[in-house]
Amino acid sequence: MPNKKSAEKRMRTSEKNRLYNRYWTSRCKTAAKRVLEAVNNQDAELAGKRLQVAQSVIDKAVVKGVMHRSTGARRKSLLTNKVKALAGAAPESSQE
Repeated sequence: MPNKKSAEKRMRTSEKNRLYNRYWTSRCKTAAKRVLEAVNNQDAELAGKRLQVAQSVIDKAVVKGVMHRSTGARRKSLLTNKVKALAGAAPESSQE
């Protein structure tokens, strides 16, 4: 336990921030996993919808300071590339 009042307050604040950050981090990971799940199931339409949701969640996490903007941009880029690859691969496989 902290010995000073300021240390006690800091402990309360850091715990509150930890829970807040964990909530947003978990939300970002879940949204990304849902996009990847749709990509693995070869469902381009569902992947596109889930990509929009994931991008929104990641952007909100960046604005709130939970995630660095470069990290957010990198994650959105990776998800977008996977969805685009799926959309590009779908018409080719149906033509053959």
